[in-house]
Amino acid sequence: MKPLSRLQSIVFAAGALLMVVGAALGMMLPTVAPYLFAVGALAFVTMQFQQSYEGDNFTISRLRRIMLMSDVLLIVTAALMFADFGNPFGLDHLTWVNYIHNNWVVVLLIAAIIQLYTVYRISSELEREAKKR
Repeated sequence: MKPLSRLQSIVFAAGALLMVVGAALGMMLPTVAPYLFAVGALAFVTMQFQQSYEGDNFTISRLRRIMLMSDVLLIVTAALMFADFGNPFGLDHLTWVNYIHNNWVVVLLIAAIIQLYTVYRISSELEREAKKR
């Protein structure tokens, strides 16, 4: 994997921190939390897109694509957090409560599980690749 520069690593860590703070404040301060989470998600996702893999290991390439799919889910989470402000889709109240309201938590959980899995597997594959050399 292409390593991040010092500034990129700082932006990456700050984005992750903002996502955690935004998710934690999601139920307590629903007017501020989406903004914090969205800025953090954009920073985090942008830095993950900057980390590329130049090798020819198919497994790492596949895991990298899966990781990028979870990045998309993080952006969808931010959009769903903003959708909690009201009913922007014009749905009746019961449908909106059942399918939109606070369901950003489910999407965030799926994205986090995928991120954890891919980070662990990519690091183990990189170690295995380094041992072969």
